[in-house]
Amino acid sequence: MAMNKVPGHNIYIGGLFSLRNKVALSRANITHIVSVLRLQPTDDTFLAYQHHHIGVDDVEDENLLEHFPAAIEFIQSGLDAGGGVLVHCAMGKSRSATICIAYLLHRQRSAFTPQSALALLRESRPLCEPNPGFMKQLELYHHMGCPTDVTSHPAYSRWLYHREVEESVACGRAPELNSILFEDEQPQQQDDTAGELTEVKCRRCRRKLAIARFVVPHGAQQDVKAAITSECAHIFLNPLTWMRPSLFPNSPDPSADLASEDAPLSGRLTCPNTSCGANIGKFAWQGMQCSCGDWVVPAIGLARARVDISEPVTIRRGSGNLAPGIRLPPNMRSSTVDTSNTGPTSERDPAKGSL
Repeated sequence: MAMNKVPGHNIYIGGLFSLRNKVALSRANITHIVSVLRLQPTDDTFLAYQHHHIGVDDVEDENLLEHFPAAIEFIQSGLDAGGGVLVHCAMGKSRSATICIAYLLHRQRSAFTPQSALALLRESRPLCEPNPGFMKQLELYHHMGCPTDVTSHPAYSRWLYHREVEESVACGRAPELNSILFEDEQPQQQDDTAGELTEVKCRRCRRKLAIARFVVPHGAQQDVKAAITSECAHIFLNPLTWMRPSLFPNSPDPSADLASEDAPLSGRLTCPNTSCGANIGKFAWQGMQCSCGDWVVPAIGLARARVDISEPVTIRRGSGNLAPGIRLPPNMRSSTVDTSNTGPTSERDPAKGSL
């Protein structure tokens, strides 16, 4: 099983041994090769081919996501030129499969999910199995819309932020201030506008603390609305600018860098209203268990008993949607003129009366 063709595409997937089978490479009309491994052969293996190298290891915390666009563009250039493309790693199992799945997602996002694209690869190469970290990156890529520019996408920035937090916590320290992604300082996506309406406010002073799009769903809660209306003891949020004094109490300047060992791993959140200062929640970079039993990492939670939820209220003008027997004040009644009667206007003028 040196190399196998991806069904429906002139793309082949294999391991290092596939590079040695010159007959098979020639038969498949291979003109472009993508190498997805840290080891770089020193001989003239690639002299006869267009070559793209991605130096990564097959470990879960490796960032392969940032390499998707360049690899996809290279593969497409080979196919557009009428040639065949070989994507290989050490065994043709994890890294090379991940790149092939990313290509399929980019070309046919509506037709594939990471799981269905993997199933397609397994039709010809059953041993394909990206490691769990790579599968999560493929899911994120698909969720992002499979863009041609990954690194500038807000979802990618959030993913990097979570990776940095996890690495810091694994070392027993809080993340550094300059690595924190404060969500209210990030560019807003067009589909986030609905989240501007629902507000979370301090129960004591009514100071606005967050809007719905800053809320983090967890556990069985699949969306923001479910997270807000749940019975959980805390409403978990992404980091927000007003939290700086609580998260980094020893930083005199909000724009200054702070060594992570000087910041607490956990602590309280206080209302940013200086005349209030109420204890409204807590944070734990290493995560904490919600009352629903789910672990949230990192955990920045407002105590539900200390905040109020302000839902949007829509006032409709006109009586068309009112219940029977309810009349609006004169200034809120519909001013629409009934034009169904084609008779003279003077006969319908209440100021002149009926003729």
